[in-house]
Order: sequence, then C-alpha cells, then structure tokens
Amino acid sequence: RYRAKPLCYHCVESKFRVRLCVKCYFLILYNMGNKSSVMLDEQDIKALQADTGFSGSQIERLYSRFTSLDKGGSGSLSREDFLRIPELAINPLGDRIVHAFFKEGTDDRVNFKDFVTVLAHFRPIKRSQENKLNGRDEKLRFAFKMYDLDDDDAISRDELLAVLHMMVGENISEDQLNSIAERTILEADKDNDQMISFREFCTALDRTDVEQKMSIKFLK
Repeated sequence: RYRAKPLCYHCVESKFRVRLCVKCYFLILYNMGNKSSVMLDEQDIKALQADTGFSGSQIERLYSRFTSLDKGGSGSLSREDFLRIPELAINPLGDRIVHAFFKEGTDDRVNFKDFVTVLAHFRPIKRSQENKLNGRDEKLRFAFKMYDLDDDDAISRDELLAVLHMMVGENISEDQLNSIAERTILEADKDNDQMISFREFCTALDRTDVEQKMSIKFLK
C-alpha cells in the first residue's frame, strides 16, 4: 500500500500514513494553488501557538474552518462570512462578537492570523493554564467591549439597555429592562458618574466564573 513520505523531521510517520506537521500542512495547501491559502512559516505558527494557546492540530482545524467560510477564496473573511459560524449565528450577541474581529481603521476583511487571535478569547481553558489572550483580564476586556457600543471606554445606561434588548429580545417588558439597567448602573457605578468604567465592570464581575462562561466550543 502506498505511503507518503514525511516532508520534514517534524512530521510523524505511522504505519499507513504521515501526520504532517503544521508547517508542511500549510505548505502543501499553498503549493496546491488554493487562493485562500495563508502561507505561514514556522515562526508564525509558533507565535500563534504561544499567543493563543492553540495546539498545532487545532490551528490546522481552524484553518479548515477559515477556508470553508471563505467562499470567495480571497484569503480573508467578511462580516457575512462570520455569520456562517453556527456558534455565532445563534448567539444573541453574535453581531457584537463579529464586530470584535474587525480592527478599528481597517477594511471589512479579516485574515487568518486575526481570525485565530480573536477566537483565542473564547477558547475553553483550565484554571491552571495561563495565556495572555485568554486569561481572565483579557476575557473581561473583551466582554466589556461587547457593551461599550461607542468605544469610549465606558458603558452608559443606554448602551446597557441596548445590549439587554439584543440578549432577551421581547421576552422581558420594557419596564423590566429599564429596571435592570438602572439597578445595574446603580450597583456598579462607584464614582457616581452614571457610567460603568472597565475597573467598575471588573469589580462587578469579581465573583463570576468568566473563564468558563466566556467560552465557545468551536473545536470538536
């Protein structure tokens, strides 16, 4: 039976097949002429692993998801492409999460590196693991940005109310939503400026298991 040979010493050879290392995996896709391929060198891959906490095999799987979403084969994703991700499409804050993928001042396209970097904020983690993109502080900052609709580093009552509408729709009356927003501001606003700062936001969620609640199992 035919068995491919490893491309480099990082690849793992088994009885009937070769498990390609991440570098060779991307190299093959690139050489196949796939327009949506992203040429990552070994340093890029190691940097992605260090920054995001994803393993090499997880990065491969994310790349497969990336290319399956990239219907136009452009090597980047639009906002519409992101909404093809079932986990985001059913999330009431899906639009806000998608918005987070797009850096301020850039065009409405996201490359593979940015795609992996943002998804790292939602990677399920163990408490013993430390990662600069996926720790408690970074998850809190990401969550804070979901509510900070105008990006002024503060959450107003109107912003809080708007996000509550996104989350519950018409399941709760307007009076109840207003009551929740006002009570939240009252309890979290320690300096009485009618806004919630990031520090106040963190204090309000001090006892919340943000590490697990802000996780999406998009790798199966």
